[in-house]
Amino acid sequence: MGRRLPLRILLAEDNTVNQRVALRLLERLGYRADVAANGLEVLEAVRRVQYDLILMDMQMPEMNGLEATRRLRQEQAGRPGPRIIALTANALEEDRQRCFEAGMDDYLAKPIQVTALVAALERCAPSRTP
Repeated sequence: MGRRLPLRILLAEDNTVNQRVALRLLERLGYRADVAANGLEVLEAVRRVQYDLILMDMQMPEMNGLEATRRLRQEQAGRPGPRIIALTANALEEDRQRCFEAGMDDYLAKPIQVTALVAALERCAPSRTP
C-alpha cells in the first residue's frame, strides 16, 4: 500500500468504537496513534508532543473539531504545526469548506475507506513548514 511515512499521529475521536476501528486501520498500515477524546484533550496533547498529523473528528464533546483546529492554529501561528485531517460523517461540500476555513488540511468522510486514508497519509510530510 505504498511507503510508510514516519508520522507521529494523534487520533481525536470521542466514540470508543470509532477509536478502535481507526486505530486498527492505522495499525494495519503500520502506524500507531495516541488518542484524545475531545478538543480540549487535543490541545493538551499537542502542547506536550510534537505531532505530524491529527485525525480530527468533527463532532466531539467539550470542544468540537473545528474549534480545536482554530485554537491550535492560533496557538501555533508562525510555527510549523501538525497537518490536520477532518474525519466526519457530514460529506456535504459546505462542511468540507468549513473544515478548510478552520485551518484543516484535508478531509475524510466516515466510514473511513482504506484507500482514502492511504492517499491522505501520502499527502502528509513528516513536518510542516510555515
